[in-house]
Amino acid sequence: MTPLSKTLKSILMTLPILVGMVLLIGLFQTVVNPEAMLTLFRFNEVLNSFVGASLGAVAAGNPITSYILGGEMLEIGIGIVPVVAFIIAWVTVGIVQLPAEIIMLGKRFAIVRNILSFISAILIGILTYVILQIC
Repeated sequence: MTPLSKTLKSILMTLPILVGMVLLIGLFQTVVNPEAMLTLFRFNEVLNSFVGASLGAVAAGNPITSYILGGEMLEIGIGIVPVVAFIIAWVTVGIVQLPAEIIMLGKRFAIVRNILSFISAILIGILTYVILQIC
């Protein structure tokens, strides 16, 4: 089997998962608007960082969209800390994309990468809070 045919077979095998992933992300982005998220951020800044990272991890998207969504979140009154955690998790963690990532990169690598990215998003959100308090 040639490398080209192996590549084509791999693409065809993952195509249904990729299509499903794109549809789920589009559905989530359509159903959940920033105003609805405002009700989720009623806690202290540390817990808001966790909430923001959790929402970003489930939603997942590209950086350009995250900046626009983050700006809208700031405009409606969500604090900078959960927005930072949300944007980082939005771009680096992908719960919806996990099945495709497991197929392409392996189960252990995909899970460890997502867990470390999620923890990093929370820590960066908390560090943002600490730095803003110092300044």
